[in-house]
Amino acid sequence: MIYLVLCAWFGIAGAVVARIKGVSMLLGFLISAIVPVLGLAVLVLYRSDRHELRRQCPGCGRLVPLHDALCTRCGTELEFPEVAIESEASARG
Repeated sequence: MIYLVLCAWFGIAGAVVARIKGVSMLLGFLISAIVPVLGLAVLVLYRSDRHELRRQCPGCGRLVPLHDALCTRCGTELEFPEVAIESEASARG
């Protein structure tokens, strides 16, 4: 019973960390709950998409990370842009 409570707390912590990093909260919860200590450590060390430079899709206008090769909204194949847009984290402050 104590192990299940521990797994639930690690799962909740993993969901919070996933939300902060911009990853799926459900995935963060599952990873941290199934492998409590190691799963949470992996989520904390995982890179955050909020610090990535962005570019605008020429097809639909959506802002996508610079490293994406395809737009996730319209499927347009993206070339490397001449101008990048600053990340969400830089724009906030």
